[in-house]
Amino acid sequence: MRKIRIEEKTKVVVEGVDGFIQRKVTPFGNSAKVDCPKEYLGRDVYLVIKKKI
Repeated sequence: MRKIRIEEKTKVVVEGVDGFIQRKVTPFGNSAKVDCPKEYLGRDVYLVIKKKI
């Protein structure tokens, strides 16, 4: 998986959004995963990681 370097003052603008889903990242073997409904199979998605507050 490719990571994108993010600067502190990054702004994300996304058009054509079908919806938002909030999920917790869960362990999966030696990695991690985020569950998503089947209706989004084959679609392009972006995962935005929030800072811990």
